[in-house]
Amino acid sequence: MNKSSQMGPNGNGSAKICEQERLKCAECRPETGPSQNIRPIRIGTRASLLALWQAEWCAARLQNAGVPVEIVKMTASGDRPETFAQPIPTGGTQGIFSKEIQDALLANEVDLAVHSLKDLPTESVPGIELVAVPERAEVEDVLAVGRSEQTAAKFQSVHSLADLPDGTILGTSSLRRRAQLLAFARNHGKKWEIRPVRGNLNTRFRKLDSGEYDALILARAGIERLEMPERISAVLSIDEIFPAVSQGALGLETRAEDEETKAVVRRVLNDETVFACVLAERTLLKALDGGCATPIGGLCRWNRETSDFTIRGRVIALDGRTFFDETLTGTDPQHLALQLAASLIQKGADALIREARNA
Repeated sequence: MNKSSQMGPNGNGSAKICEQERLKCAECRPETGPSQNIRPIRIGTRASLLALWQAEWCAARLQNAGVPVEIVKMTASGDRPETFAQPIPTGGTQGIFSKEIQDALLANEVDLAVHSLKDLPTESVPGIELVAVPERAEVEDVLAVGRSEQTAAKFQSVHSLADLPDGTILGTSSLRRRAQLLAFARNHGKKWEIRPVRGNLNTRFRKLDSGEYDALILARAGIERLEMPERISAVLSIDEIFPAVSQGALGLETRAEDEETKAVVRRVLNDETVFACVLAERTLLKALDGGCATPIGGLCRWNRETSDFTIRGRVIALDGRTFFDETLTGTDPQHLALQLAASLIQKGADALIREARNA
């Protein structure tokens, strides 16, 4: 585990992290002023570029509110090369991007854990509380075409899944995406090869551009957060590839008894409507007894004009041969989520979930 220097509010509100000499860097030292009497919030994060972006974004918001922060980087088991070598269904994916940070929370080594919420298991950890979810990024998946000379020439006019020719090699790390790609190919008479791909975003793009894949299916949020919009060949509609539960959302956890940190984080970083929506999505996933090894999607949205929530769920067969999709609208998102799960199970979704779990 590596610690950064403490960071107080700075002129432009950005959470600067120096590449060298972090503890000695003048830019990262706290400024003098009233905020020096405030206990710094230690933010725990994975060390990947995307995870650091997320932690720095939260740090900047806290800084703007006059709260000093300190970023603590650590390596999650899911970021280790030996994990990349394991196939997705048997790679122990539950909690592999969150457990180390949660352990650090419980050990009082950090005060705030910043997660990509879709990576956070729905089972709560005793002593830890999900306290805030900031505003959500875009939820769609995107198509990213490779830049190798051979691929670029072959796919220069590709702007949608329908444009991908037979023989296309597609990469995805998600069973949910794979199942929906198989369904799309089946319905549109396409013959694609779908291969697993592991690693952080830059690693995946290196594999793509080396010609190992023709195209990847990725989350739009991560690409746009890292300011790489030029890598997006097409934004896929949610009808084509339905998003994962909590996709595009950050989940912020603290120790359950740390009332001071909880109050600050909620005040500065929580979006109550988004929190309600993603909690409903997670309730749906838990009620369906789903996880990383099951092709399940969920999306809840607040309707400002009608002052109610709409939640939609989709459960897909691993081979894409069939799926169940339903939408409900009402004023209580938690009740809607449980109602939706029961309806999907009644239609037969539980059989698809058991099939995926036993595969």
